Amino acid sequence: MSGRSVRKGEWLEVRFAAAPADGQARDAASLGVPDKLLRKLRQTGGCLEEDRLVRLRLFPEEEAGFSAVWADVDVLHEDDFCLVANKPAGMPVHPSVPGQTHTLANAVAAHYEATGQACRVRHIHRLDDQTSGPVLYAKNELAQLVLDEAMRAKTIVRTYAAVATGKFAVVRGTVDAAIGRDRHHAGKRRVSASGDPAVTHYEVVEQFREAALLRVRLETGRTHQIRVHMSHIGHPLLGDPLYGAAPDRRLGPTMDRQALHGESLGFIHPWTSETIRVESPLPADLAAFLGALRQKK
Repeated sequence: MSGRSVRKGEWLEVRFAAAPADGQARDAASLGVPDKLLRKLRQTGGCLEEDRLVRLRLFPEEEAGFSAVWADVDVLHEDDFCLVANKPAGMPVHPSVPGQTHTLANAVAAHYEATGQACRVRHIHRLDDQTSGPVLYAKNELAQLVLDEAMRAKTIVRTYAAVATGKFAVVRGTVDAAIGRDRHHAGKRRVSASGDPAVTHYEVVEQFREAALLRVRLETGRTHQIRVHMSHIGHPLLGDPLYGAAPDRRLGPTMDRQALHGESLGFIHPWTSETIRVESPLPADLAAFLGALRQKK
């Protein structure tokens, strides 16, 4: 490949230094697309090949799939293939009941509409409703296929800031414990030998009198994983009564939600292979909470 890729409307032009030998069609690896997608494009007329130029229909106009509802959500990164939106606490990633509209998916649909992009809303991962931080979206099928595979291969790096109860005797550790559904509470998860594998790495960034600021990295992405694992080792997140830690007014300002924020997201770009790292600043409620904890050291 010559290294030049130019988007022209719905199409992406890929130029090569030389024509393929004997008029053979180029394979998926040489074009930088998944084999499954290339077969689909060829079957639907979405791949046009001429000597040194291949045109791929990677950006067809699509329905968003969600109604557009404007919300004040920061876009932390955006290009033709990807978008990273900064989800505020209290906003679900997508609707969970019919008629629900004030979700991040609706806000992303509104952003696409306002910027003239006919993209389907495709989230690559999720955050709990009350967790703030970056959420990655794919703008086309190629990006979704590549990024979904990156999630399975654990090459998308998600780092969180969390405030957990108690004093940590070990300042750095790993919780490797499968997580499954709680049979007694429909919306809760628990450590279970019959659950799905789950691995959480943590380190203590700052120890307070009755709590600690942690930096947490996920190796897997199970529902409520950080909350379940921290509770499992006896350090539930502050402001998380579901897993054992109600708001503690002795600390000053309280957290009305679990003290958990996605502070960074790293991934390999699905087309350029560039390493993308996006950071999300601490939201005001968590910053104020940490300030109160520091005053009580």
